[in-house]
Formats: sequence, C-alpha cells, structure tokens
Amino acid sequence: MDIAKIDQIIDHHQGEASALIQILLDIQHENRWLPREALTRLSERLEVPMSRIQHITTFYKHFSLTPKGRHEVHVCVGTACHVRGAERVVDAVHEATGVRPGETDPELNFSVETVSCLGCCALGPVMVVDGEIHGNVAPAETVKVLKNLGEAETDAPKKCACA
Repeated sequence: MDIAKIDQIIDHHQGEASALIQILLDIQHENRWLPREALTRLSERLEVPMSRIQHITTFYKHFSLTPKGRHEVHVCVGTACHVRGAERVVDAVHEATGVRPGETDPELNFSVETVSCLGCCALGPVMVVDGEIHGNVAPAETVKVLKNLGEAETDAPKKCACA
C-alpha cells in the first residue's frame, strides 16, 4: 500500500483522530491487513501516539497486523453451530484449503478463522466466505463453496439475526 493511498483514506475522513477506527478499517479493507508503514503514517497525520494505535489494533480481533489471504473464511463454532456440526465444517475447510484456523496459506489465497458467534444461530452451522453467509452447511457443501470462489460474483452479503 502506498503512502498516497493512505493519505487519501485519511483525507476522506478529514484527518480527524475521532475517525481512527474507521480509518483503520478502511486501510485494512484496501490492503487486507495493516502494514507497519500505514500505521506510522496514520500516527503522524492524525497526531495520535503509535501506542494508542497499537492498543486498538491488538484489542479488536477484526484488525490484522499480518497479511491475510485473498479469501477470508470464518466458521462459527459457537454453541448453536457446534452442536450442529461446526467442527466437521472446520475440518472440511482445512481439507479444501490446507489452512487451519488462525492461519493464512503462504500464497495468501486463504485465511481461516473460527469465531464465537456470527449472529445466525438458526442457520448453524454457519460459514462466512468473503462476506457471504452460508448457513446449514455440510462438509461437502463447504468444499463446493470454496472450490467455486472464482467462478461467480455474488450480490451483497446476506444479513441475518439469531432467531
């Protein structure tokens, strides 16, 4: 990520320190992670101590200080999903991608995470791939979704809430 792009994101938020979290989100969305150079530039431009930025980026799990894969896979392992077979979905993701939860493959194709709840308890087990929700997924369907990633563009991510 170049400095000009970072400056553009900061300028979009009028260089306001109060927009720090949103700026971090925008930088990460653009780059798939938060490089040290971007954080340094952000600290300089917003006149926010680097220690505050580091505190925020390490406190919130959403932020990543290491490169993420082009495709992000999140599998819910909360209670509702767990009892409906979430571990089998996690195993299927590993078999299909070679990536275990908390890891990214060396080619930066896939990052896999488990989460405690995605807010779609009635659809468990739930997997979110690149922002698209897949509910009631079976291991075979999990593999199919991951293999078809590049074939079709999807509409906006679906929204759901616990029932």
